[in-house]
Amino acid sequence: MVKRKTAKWIRKSHRYLGIFLGLQFLMWTISGIYFSWTDIDAIHGDHFKNMEHQPQAFTGLIAPSELKLENGINSIEIRDINNVPYYWVNQNQLFNALDGKVKSSINKDEALYIAGNRIKKELQVNDVAFIEKVDTHHEYREKLLPAYVISYEGHENLKAYVSAVDGKFQTVRHRDWRIFDFLWMTHTMDYEGRDDFNTTVLRAFSLLGLITVLSGFLLWYISSPSILKFKKRLKRNQ
Repeated sequence: MVKRKTAKWIRKSHRYLGIFLGLQFLMWTISGIYFSWTDIDAIHGDHFKNMEHQPQAFTGLIAPSELKLENGINSIEIRDINNVPYYWVNQNQLFNALDGKVKSSINKDEALYIAGNRIKKELQVNDVAFIEKVDTHHEYREKLLPAYVISYEGHENLKAYVSAVDGKFQTVRHRDWRIFDFLWMTHTMDYEGRDDFNTTVLRAFSLLGLITVLSGFLLWYISSPSILKFKKRLKRNQ
């Protein structure tokens, strides 16, 4: 038999752990329900994108070997910037693919052209802004900067991001994505960068959650009338 004082301590510990962890358990449950009931393609904003877009084919391009590069080429991609082909070389420099001239960055009109190819034509541009830096909580994080932010009309507060460095359409952000991002932050408990599953806070709450569940099972075991009767029966039969 468990001593009365011990049983009281288990009940008290279980109760206070439940109060302390309850809000986080609630957020884990709410976020889990939201994740399971939402379409990830919709969160990615596919319904705003021109999914039928095909990259333009170009002819008359100069050979990459003609570019003025001291250390050679280890990666190369083609960019369509306002109907002009460009090479994005070694993840750090744009070259005109027709004459080899270096391009330091794209301008506003070129950003609108790039976004126009990837976003559905019926969506109307509301504003264009230029950003050079963001913090770890910004919706456009861990991507190339500076960038153009193209805002569209509508209640979804849709924004498209185009890198000014390489002329690439980076991503879209909208209302449902922002809800998902906030809930993802509460789910992972990474309140800095959102995506770290190895934070100390998450580990601590996971362990405390396990202790809370186990203490609940223990509390049931020591207070269940059926268990108590079973123990008494065993004791009489010994």
